Amino acid sequence: MTPSTTTRPGLILAGGLSRRMGTNKALSPLGGKPLLSHVIDHLAPQVTAVALNAGQSWAEDFGLPLVPDTKAGHAGPLAGILAGMRYFAAQASAASHFLTVPADSPFFPADLAVRLAAHVTGENAIVIAASSGHVHPVFGLWPVAIADDLETWLVDEENRRIRSFLARHATLGVSFAPLESATKSIDPFYNINTPDELATAEAFLKSMSE
Repeated sequence: MTPSTTTRPGLILAGGLSRRMGTNKALSPLGGKPLLSHVIDHLAPQVTAVALNAGQSWAEDFGLPLVPDTKAGHAGPLAGILAGMRYFAAQASAASHFLTVPADSPFFPADLAVRLAAHVTGENAIVIAASSGHVHPVFGLWPVAIADDLETWLVDEENRRIRSFLARHATLGVSFAPLESATKSIDPFYNINTPDELATAEAFLKSMSE
C-alpha cells in the first residue's frame, strides 16, 4: 500500500517542562505573540489537521485538539509521538504518517512537510529533518504503524532517547539550508530554551522585516 500523502496531520510537541526558560516557553512572547502561535501559523498550511501534545489547561486557549501523553510522568518527546500515533490512528485513519514539530522552534521551513513526504518509502519509514550536519528528530514524519513497537520500547524507563529508537527502524534524514534574512542567518530548526535564545530569535524575526 502506498503511504498517504493527501491526508497528513500534524502534531505540535508541547509537553516539555521549560526548566531553563523559567516559565512556560510556549507562551513566551515573540514578535508580539506567543511562541506557540508562530509554530501553529507555520504548521497549519502544511498539514490537513493540527493537534497539540499537551495536557495542561493553558493549552486550551489555542483552540486545538489536545493530545496528552498516554504514558504517566514526563517520558520526553517519544511519549508525545506515541500519543500522536494513537490519536491519529483513531482520528485520521487514512493517514499513514503525521508530522511532528516542537513548540519552541518558530522558523522551520514552509516546505518541511512536502520535502519530508517526498522521501517516505513505505508505511513504516521514518523521515526526519537535518541541517548543518545535525539531525532534528522532533521534526519528522512518523508512521502510525509502529505505535505498538514504540509503546513496548517505552516500557523500559531507560529508553527515552529518540535516536536510540530511530536505530530500530528505517530512517532517512533530509537536509535543509540555513534561513537567511537581509542581515542575519539562523538554523531553520533553531529552538528556544532560554531567555537569551528567545532574544536571538527576536532579533532574527526583526531582521526579516528590515
